[in-house]
Amino acid sequence: MTEEEKARLLQAKDDVSSWLAGVSVGDYRLGEVDGRLVEYVSEVAGDADGHNLWEQLAVKRFLMLADRYGVNAGEVRRFFTLYENLYFPGKHGLQKYRLTPVQAFQFASIYGFWDNGRRVVREACLYVPRKFSKTTSSAALVVDDLLYGDANAESYTGANSNDQAKKCFDVIRGCVRRLDPTGRRYTVNEQTIKSRRKDRTALAQCLTANARTKDGLNASTVIMDEFSQARDNGLLTVLTTSMGVRENPLTVIITTASDVFDGPFYSMLQGYKGLLLGDFEDDSVFAHIFEPDLGDAEDDEATWRKVHPHIGVTVGMEFYRQEYKNAVRNGADAMLAFRTKLLNVYAENQMKGWIGSTLAKKISIPMHLGGIEGRPDAMVAIDLSESDDFSAVSVGIYDKPTHSFRFHTAYFFPRGALPGHPNETLYRRWAEGGYLTLTEGDVIDYRVIVDYILGLNKAVKILNIGYDPWKSKEVVNMLGAAGARRVLVPVRQTYGYFTAPVEMFEHGVKTGRIFINDNPINQYCFGNAVLDFDRLDNCKPVKRKHTQKIDGVITMLMCVQLFSVHKR
Repeated sequence: MTEEEKARLLQAKDDVSSWLAGVSVGDYRLGEVDGRLVEYVSEVAGDADGHNLWEQLAVKRFLMLADRYGVNAGEVRRFFTLYENLYFPGKHGLQKYRLTPVQAFQFASIYGFWDNGRRVVREACLYVPRKFSKTTSSAALVVDDLLYGDANAESYTGANSNDQAKKCFDVIRGCVRRLDPTGRRYTVNEQTIKSRRKDRTALAQCLTANARTKDGLNASTVIMDEFSQARDNGLLTVLTTSMGVRENPLTVIITTASDVFDGPFYSMLQGYKGLLLGDFEDDSVFAHIFEPDLGDAEDDEATWRKVHPHIGVTVGMEFYRQEYKNAVRNGADAMLAFRTKLLNVYAENQMKGWIGSTLAKKISIPMHLGGIEGRPDAMVAIDLSESDDFSAVSVGIYDKPTHSFRFHTAYFFPRGALPGHPNETLYRRWAEGGYLTLTEGDVIDYRVIVDYILGLNKAVKILNIGYDPWKSKEVVNMLGAAGARRVLVPVRQTYGYFTAPVEMFEHGVKTGRIFINDNPINQYCFGNAVLDFDRLDNCKPVKRKHTQKIDGVITMLMCVQLFSVHKR
């Protein structure tokens, strides 16, 4: 994105926020349609920081269309009534659900505007994160067409894969079977539902991109699920070009972001955004887009709430917290999944090589903590395994005469976890060479690590002990009980926290002012580490593969972070 494009979006954010702040929501009499519309529109209009640019623009556009066409309260309430009397699958089995305010807004945007007896909106895009319940709720659109659309209505659910297409269709089948349990009015099969009523020949069908029978269609409603994954738009084109004779056709794209930049949806998304920005006019399109604003940090809970309006409804904040922890811990692929599926932004792995094992070997020197003179100031950082892999403890020492840093890292692993471990042979070799300390038991013995850290204070003066606040509670309590509480410092494992240490460490390596102890595990960790960048160009080392380890790299950078913020 160019600086001009960024400036335009920032200005658009200011402009729409000001416009909405000056709106009198009561003047639109949305309460006469449904109180949830008032609730949603008022919330977006009154909280610019809590809602993204595209969501704000969608609300502005809704109000402008309401001025132009009015809101057809009868059609909106008719659909709301249908929806809230359908039975959808849930964690407690089939059950009814009330529309949430954001869902009420979405469906009112589709059904609310009419002109000369025809529905204005004919294409809708719901671009929302995973766990929004978009696939389930959109099934109601097909049920509505089956029951109340044209007598010969043809509704189709499509997706890039058969499994994905059937997710939506299975919900539709469940709704129809509940409405017609004896099968008198509708025949329900695996991929087709057909009306048996004398006054209707309506049908619904599940299609995939490789479906053979696409000729002779006369679609009235089309639901394309997870369209961001599609590599071409062949199926969508076949379906939409068959709608020519329909008075009120409806095409709905429901999707979460992906890494498929060369697919049709990425270009369509830019078009939807252009529409919302006012680059062109087309009242027949409704787009509801949820993604972070420029400058929103991906580790901020406020960002998560902004991109997912159903946090607390269909998904909990704790789910987001845990998924982000997993993404930080498990490397680039996991972070890519978090960004695309839960942040709802198009992303790709932006990994680049960093220091590597060869350069790490060049800066390795013999280093024995017991032989250091003068008990110099030092930082200590710990990265703990959760159960059966190795943990790392780094000591960072600043040498004033040479203005250089030395980092000594020790590694620990539970002996009982060796048999059958994917890296058993390698770990045994390291243990035999004295590079890896084996603790007794099947899981890491934190007492050994605590004793090792406390023993370090005899060789160096520990200024701070850095730890990951997400997974160090037991060790922190043990260190605190041993008298180290005042030097314990949490170091968040986010991209923003690591950017400066990464740059400082790399500069120190290239200028000959950083050295590490000659432990081959250090070289192994640096060989596994690549830099990954977030949306704000912050960076952090991540693993090339999920099975690899970079713990020593992380603890050394944590030491650098501690040095950079330490106040003497």
